[in-house]
Amino acid sequence: GLVGSEMCIRDRMYNICRSNMSCSEECLMRRIKEHFLQSVRADAERAERENKKEKDAMKNKIMLITYADSFGKNLKELKKVLDEYFSREIGSIHILPFFPSSGDRGFAPLTYETVDPAFGTWEDVDALAQKYELMFDFMVNHLSRRSEQFQDFIAHHEESPYKDMFIRFKDFWPGGAPTQEQIDLLNKRKNHAPCERITFADGTQEDIWCTFSEEQMDLNLEKPVTWELIERSLRRLMDHGASMIRLDAFAFATKKLGTSCFFVEPEMWDCMKRVADILAERNVPMLPEIHDHYKIQLKIAEKGYPIYDFALPVLVLHTLYTGNCKRLKHWFSICPRDQYTTLDTHDGIGTVDVGDLLTQEELQNVIDETERCGANFKMDFSAKAKEKPVVYQINCTYYSALGEDDRSYLLARAIQFFAPGVPQVYYMGLLAGENDYELMKKTDFPRNISRHNYTVEEIGQEVQKPVVKELCRLMRIRNEYGAFDGEIVVSDLPDDVLEITRESNGHKAVLYADLKTKKFKISCDDSRYDYELE
Repeated sequence: GLVGSEMCIRDRMYNICRSNMSCSEECLMRRIKEHFLQSVRADAERAERENKKEKDAMKNKIMLITYADSFGKNLKELKKVLDEYFSREIGSIHILPFFPSSGDRGFAPLTYETVDPAFGTWEDVDALAQKYELMFDFMVNHLSRRSEQFQDFIAHHEESPYKDMFIRFKDFWPGGAPTQEQIDLLNKRKNHAPCERITFADGTQEDIWCTFSEEQMDLNLEKPVTWELIERSLRRLMDHGASMIRLDAFAFATKKLGTSCFFVEPEMWDCMKRVADILAERNVPMLPEIHDHYKIQLKIAEKGYPIYDFALPVLVLHTLYTGNCKRLKHWFSICPRDQYTTLDTHDGIGTVDVGDLLTQEELQNVIDETERCGANFKMDFSAKAKEKPVVYQINCTYYSALGEDDRSYLLARAIQFFAPGVPQVYYMGLLAGENDYELMKKTDFPRNISRHNYTVEEIGQEVQKPVVKELCRLMRIRNEYGAFDGEIVVSDLPDDVLEITRESNGHKAVLYADLKTKKFKISCDDSRYDYELE
């Protein structure tokens, strides 16, 4: 017998024939074809609406941050682990760069056209996109020196079609090189001029702008050839399920003589709008990534872009170290609502983001306390660090930064989940991972202290830890209870007590925490979502 869609097809055929009995055979076949083309289109549109409905339901769910080979050895294993252990806890994924790259763990891309074979294929990315919203990185500031474009520039120099794609010191600086005064003015990530001396195939040499590592050559956004690459690359990422694009290190992308060459206005806004307009072709939002004074984030939010809350990690550490939430409450009163919150990321814990939100003494106390917990530091080389050393980022897992104390760590996550914005959880944070001193020493790379690579077998063991089980309970409350789409109200109570109320969609959730004892509870209208940590 006929079942399901076969019965539907039979019935449609019957109805078409009955209503067109006077038609010729040719006419009848044409109408059957037209009918089924309309039917196929309608089915496709309905499927797209259902898929959109399912994805919209994930919009305000927790986002995992992970490398393609850190939560399992590749993208297939990543999907397996998430489906098996975290299907309710994770709604979206920021997959850190998974393209062929020559350095900085993916952030020196050769191309955006392919997936690094070590991680998998576009089919693996597409499989993840079927269930999870995906955020991809786009490095608008630079491209790998091993890229086809830069290698062609080296080989053919002035005859290369890509000679204008990169920033040549001889063309940018009057006289061909910056003065020491001009170098000091720059917002730098090195203790010298941001360039690499390149030897070309014709035997000549030039200094080419290079803000970050020697593998990451800065792009010239003043030239059409660069924007051709940007447009093609962004569309490629959207073809493969990008729900959001993270605009990495964008503040360095605009260069202007006589400035710090960091977040140069108004040129910066023009660059951001141009990228946003490309993404708007498919309604894909852009998340600009910048570590600097929090007022820049406020300025970006005023322009209508979502932002990162990079102030929250240090403010929560300060709150839990001191048992005082005065500074945190102030931040909640002024921070943007359309934001993505973090406690930990692949880049460590930023300190520049809390300028004026903490006093210098309070910030130094956080730095000192994390150092006692095993942290190391990335230093600032900008002009503000000229007089004395300035810590730019703290390299340490968040769990270790809190003394590997389960109670403190769970309270930190509860505060994050009640904060305004969409929470992001770094893969090591998801497993309450400790500092990986062995990897750091083996690779001689300080940031690797918080970049442990978990095997599937390790993950299967780590999820059994009590702290991870409790964290998953908190994540399910945040993802599944409907109180987190509206405003936030922070109660006016003594500073050693924190009470946050979230209310929306007829649902209400209240976090009440004693900051001295680290005891806290969550009370919801629906008692099934209540939580208490004694």
